[in-house]
Amino acid sequence: VQLQASGGGLVQAGGSLRLSCAASGRTFSNYGMGWFRQAPGKEREFVARISWSGGYTYYTDSVKGRFTISRDNAKNTVNLQMNSLKPEDTAVYYCARRSSSAYGSGKSPNEYDYWGQGTQVTVSS
Repeated sequence: VQLQASGGGLVQAGGSLRLSCAASGRTFSNYGMGWFRQAPGKEREFVARISWSGGYTYYTDSVKGRFTISRDNAKNTVNLQMNSLKPEDTAVYYCARRSSSAYGSGKSPNEYDYWGQGTQVTVSS
């Protein structure tokens, strides 16, 4: 399984970016997916996750109402639409596949077994 994240860049506060994660393999639609981010000097933190069908989504409080996670199982992609960006959203963003054996809330990196390489998002004030 390979995950390729893209779409990062430099944007002014209040702007928008759309991240995409392309997955290889035939079983993409069987797994939940998540987005995490890591700012310099900080631990990797949960941003959002989506169920295998797309019918369930969950966000960390700081991005609720601003970010939207979605997926297209026909195209093996998961997306993160980020609006009203703030400087504190600056980080490297990672997509990840949730392990089939995971049983927690979906917020721990330990519940994910495959990770993309990350894409840098920088929000200027």
